[in-house]
Amino acid sequence: MSSNDFSDRVRGPRIDLATALAKDDDVLVIGLIAPDGSDEAPPTLLVGEDLLDDQTAEQITSGLDALGATGRSGEVHTLPAPDSLPVKRILAVGVGTETDLQDADALRRAAGEAARRLDGAGRVVSTLSAAAVGPAAEGFYLGAYRFDEFRSDKSRSAKRPPEEFRLLAPKSKENRAELDHALIVADSVAVARDLVNTPPSHLYPAEFAERARVLGSKAGLRVEILDEKELAKDGYGGIVGVGQGSSRPPRLVRLIHESKGSDRKVALVGKGITFDTGGISLKPPAGMENMTSDMGGAAAVVATAIAASRLDVDVTVIATVPMAENMPSGTAQRPGDVLTQYGGTTVEVLNTDAEGRLVLADAIVRACEDEPDYLIDTATLTGAQMVALGTRTPGVLGTDEFRDRVAAISQSIGEHGWPMPLPTELRADLDSRVADLANVTNHRWGGMLSAAMFLREFVVDGIGWAHVDVAGPAFNTGSPWGYTGKGGTGVPVRTMIAVLEDVAKDG
Repeated sequence: MSSNDFSDRVRGPRIDLATALAKDDDVLVIGLIAPDGSDEAPPTLLVGEDLLDDQTAEQITSGLDALGATGRSGEVHTLPAPDSLPVKRILAVGVGTETDLQDADALRRAAGEAARRLDGAGRVVSTLSAAAVGPAAEGFYLGAYRFDEFRSDKSRSAKRPPEEFRLLAPKSKENRAELDHALIVADSVAVARDLVNTPPSHLYPAEFAERARVLGSKAGLRVEILDEKELAKDGYGGIVGVGQGSSRPPRLVRLIHESKGSDRKVALVGKGITFDTGGISLKPPAGMENMTSDMGGAAAVVATAIAASRLDVDVTVIATVPMAENMPSGTAQRPGDVLTQYGGTTVEVLNTDAEGRLVLADAIVRACEDEPDYLIDTATLTGAQMVALGTRTPGVLGTDEFRDRVAAISQSIGEHGWPMPLPTELRADLDSRVADLANVTNHRWGGMLSAAMFLREFVVDGIGWAHVDVAGPAFNTGSPWGYTGKGGTGVPVRTMIAVLEDVAKDG
């Protein structure tokens, strides 16, 4: 797929507002609200006013009761539609209790669960928007996401996700604005998913940079790209060192969205290791194929910068994205080598599999030269993140106030980032025998924390900084759930977009 074809790819269904059912609707998706109290009580239908008459509602309720529906989150039931409705089928999806529904992500997950069960359906209409338009739209869009670019007809499913969803809600200015915003956010998440899901045979540093250039230019961003010669000339020792073992040389991409009315500035940095073997410190072969996701941070940053332009966020956003492939070869860096990072700090490379922090350090120093108010870096950085927090909870580290702000926003939009400390006693373990720093400690304790301690050495004092470790959350190797399928998830795109919009409110 060419870069232009990639940028033009349709990543999700058409989603629009509707005020009534239509004769060409195929499936009606309704929500089921579980009782807050007794398990004996039946679930409540989540539908808008006057959609169903009493007899029709009773028929649906009786059918669901026969199927044992409870309304618990993630529960899905299908039944034939009553003759009084123009649709063929009813799909009822549990949203949890009224209390659960106060969390918009419960609605987002329910819409995603429904969308994942609708392959082969025609046009879908839903009442989930009676609770909120935006989360319902995001859930349907992301739940319907598929990536089958590399499947032939031998394995590509003949049943496709629905091409159109209609959300039953008044066509007010407020609902239209909420829908438009949700679709930009969801499409940005899908862009990040596409980049992560593209195999390393087809997404190497030069191609990644080109896709970022095409996507960014179409969105109205200013784009700058440094190739391997310019990186070496300008002293980007971390990026050059990590990339020197590969036949496919590294890149540094800069994407700039200029605010029209605010002097606030946010820097974004994302780790873009298009494939990570571990280098000379070779990883075990089992599961190494998942290292196609090691550019998940960079994918999220590229997608977020594009979203900032599409949403015209009133804050200047500058994304600095290092891209390299970490391979073992006769030209690869060795354990014990010393490299000089951009800006002059020397680092002893004790473990070549701790390469992400080396490329991030270069990019962070360059990002700080733009004198941002805030800096967010994100990366699939450490297996220790998954040991500490599991596969769905990003770790958020950094300067206390901004770290907590980013984590709180992440939790509010359903990406569940959790604040983590930077213990001072870990800093001494990064001392090197021969250089300014070592890239790893000499023990396995607090690996996520010590990696962030390393990055902190490159952040200029006075900048609000948050480091978001998404080693597990950026790539789902387990079963699909909610609006999240297997493969790239797009985390933490929604967190970063929400942070940018929150900073824009500061004026």
